[in-house]
Amino acid sequence: MLQATLFVFCSFLIGIAPGKVNAQSVNKSRVGKGVQFVAADTSFSLRLNARVQTLYMGVQDLQEDSYSDRFLVRRARLKMEGFAYHPNLEYKIELGLSNSDIGGGISREFNNTANIILDAVLRWQFAPNFEVWFGQTKLPGNRERVISSQKLQFVDRSLLNSSYNIDRDAGVQLHHTFSAGNVVFREMLALSMGEGRNIAVDNRGGYEYTGRVEVLPFGEFTADGDYFGADLAREKTPKLSVGVSYDYNDRASRQGGQLGSFFDQERTLKAFFADAMFKYRGFSAMAEYADKESVGTPVVETNEFGSVTRAFQTGTGFNIQAGYVFKNNYEIAGRYTSINAELLTQRDDLRQYTLGLSKYIAGHTVKVQSDISLLRAEEINNELMYRFQVEIGF
Repeated sequence: MLQATLFVFCSFLIGIAPGKVNAQSVNKSRVGKGVQFVAADTSFSLRLNARVQTLYMGVQDLQEDSYSDRFLVRRARLKMEGFAYHPNLEYKIELGLSNSDIGGGISREFNNTANIILDAVLRWQFAPNFEVWFGQTKLPGNRERVISSQKLQFVDRSLLNSSYNIDRDAGVQLHHTFSAGNVVFREMLALSMGEGRNIAVDNRGGYEYTGRVEVLPFGEFTADGDYFGADLAREKTPKLSVGVSYDYNDRASRQGGQLGSFFDQERTLKAFFADAMFKYRGFSAMAEYADKESVGTPVVETNEFGSVTRAFQTGTGFNIQAGYVFKNNYEIAGRYTSINAELLTQRDDLRQYTLGLSKYIAGHTVKVQSDISLLRAEEINNELMYRFQVEIGF
């Protein structure tokens, strides 16, 4: 009797009567599209998404013959987007809530607080095919970085991205799109602070200037497929996107520009990216090249033996990956990445070979992914890494 009473009471609290669902709690949204609302007077809209990535990672050190592993919440994200006042005035807010998302924010530059906000940006379509963005979001850099971490072909991004990407920053961007026949062109320009997201101190050094151009010779991809991994749309005709980006970070004060340690010296960083995405009937391939250099030596500090202890992240990198999605929504994919660090930094040259297997249950919103990677440092087998990750969201 007590259990039945408690059940009725709890059902009342959450609006569910025994044996039926409160009709007012039903929403027409579907998985992957979030919970969506539009005001009765159409003065604003809201789409709310949440997602979590739970990861197991095991690493076999081939030099020390030792094994380490761990479980962690790799990412936990809450995203809100829609329009305010007019459909041409859009907003996006995304928060990173896991320890991996927040980590590294406890410092003077972040006002000694957690580094939670990922995106906080306003987008205004002020003329046909023109948009101006104002706020904090991803810069128009390498394609792999701009692709959401929810929509990757592998468990995580490549070593090229972790070594050289230009990440998020606060500032203003101008985006333009036009077509010539079936060919689509996109241009993007950005002016930003140059020090990354959520900086709470005055600007150090100079500003950052970023430009990107993309050409889609066979027209638009289905559902923006040039910016998610795997050909889940199974393009009926070949689709290709080729892009180049150039970034000039005047007197940067962080190791990677927007990421890494803050240094007491500044260097101007220049970065060039070239990338391409191809998809056709379940097959996809993506390639990227990166070249990042500093004006003057990238070295900040050496020890008494002449070994570099602090340096800006410079060098070149190449990444290529491809995969095929079967009709049962399993995908097998392979990736090769090479990192050639600038000689002065004394960092190792790296080669990584990755084989991945994914099962897409509800596209990229609900999926299971695993991969195994061999890392070679200076042509020597260094480590073997296995990862298994579950992504779930709405």
